[in-house]
Amino acid sequence: MADKQELDAGEDESAGEGKPVATAKPARSKKKLVIIGAAAGLLLLGGGGAGFALMSGGAEATESAEAGDHASEEGGAETFVDIPAMTVNLRSADGTPRFLRVHLMLVPSSAARQDEITQKLPLIIDAYQPFLRELRPEDLAGSAAAFRLKEEMLLRANQEVGQGAVADVLIQDLVQQ
Repeated sequence: MADKQELDAGEDESAGEGKPVATAKPARSKKKLVIIGAAAGLLLLGGGGAGFALMSGGAEATESAEAGDHASEEGGAETFVDIPAMTVNLRSADGTPRFLRVHLMLVPSSAARQDEITQKLPLIIDAYQPFLRELRPEDLAGSAAAFRLKEEMLLRANQEVGQGAVADVLIQDLVQQ
């Protein structure tokens, strides 16, 4: 607002002399340059901070990748525990029958834990059934639904077998009818 008043005052003075006064325009362009420079600096700092956070947070990923390298050096390929496909009724608000068919595979944290997971597979399935039956069709909508389902299945598997025994849950099929 002050810049506009200065510009108007400069034009009034120059009107009598017949020359335009350009004192306000460089001030504006300097301000624009400062704002643009500050924004660019913030973007660079933010990008650098994000890169640093990803690199320092990636230390855990590096450790697990190294552990995976050691497993493959020992001759153990990554193993999976197949869970038989399950078909469950979904809860629907209007009472229409809806079904969910899901086929999962568990990834043990180590080859030694595979037998333990296989032995406790009936307990894991028993933990999955009530959760799956309580799902509503709306719970399975969207791309984030598969991620939430995997996280919940991983949590329940680790509760049954032991914390850290199951490294990941892979969704082979997820069909809603």
